[in-house]
Amino acid sequence: MITVHHLENSRSQRILWLLEELALDYDIQHYARDRKTMLAPPSLRKIHPLGKSPVITDGDTVIAESGTITEYLIQTYGNGQWQPGAADPQWLNYRYWLHYAEGSLMPLLVMKLIFGHIPKSPMPFFARPVARAISGKVTATLLDPQITTHLAVINDHLGEHTWFAGEQPSGADIQMSFPLQAAAARADLSALPHIRRFLDQVQQRPAYQRAVDKGGELQVLGG
Repeated sequence: MITVHHLENSRSQRILWLLEELALDYDIQHYARDRKTMLAPPSLRKIHPLGKSPVITDGDTVIAESGTITEYLIQTYGNGQWQPGAADPQWLNYRYWLHYAEGSLMPLLVMKLIFGHIPKSPMPFFARPVARAISGKVTATLLDPQITTHLAVINDHLGEHTWFAGEQPSGADIQMSFPLQAAAARADLSALPHIRRFLDQVQQRPAYQRAVDKGGELQVLGG
């Protein structure tokens, strides 16, 4: 039996979505974030030493990292679905977006979140203007321009494809769902209709709705 060690408001939500799409039986072990630090509880380290989510167990096998989990579930239980074949012209798109999600886009969004919270963190009053100035400068000159460029590239791609790897959903869409949900909380998507359409079509899928019912509504922190 597969068990998902599910941290609230985290990347593990997309693993629940994939499991629902694959129509697999699974259990959920729920974990709550620390209300002050918003970090995962120490109990997750009993499953994996990094104490991060998502982590799944499949029998005696422990698998961490959402990209690895996604590939494992599709390879093991997908019956040839949810990934293009090696001869499919969309195979390269599939592999690219599967890795791009955490390799390129998510680090920028995480940095935007961190720099957005630095001025709000406890510190001596005389340090606050300096922290605000540095955080604002990094966000305005480094992070926001890069995020804008990345989102424009994604929007253009989705303008030519229903899903990230063609006309059928795949593991690439599972992976890209969370970064784009984070982008919706931390950036202006009003001029990016294809990204908004993608997010809408994800949320309208019955499997995604079942995942929300079981795992809870995803509330991504804004930046």
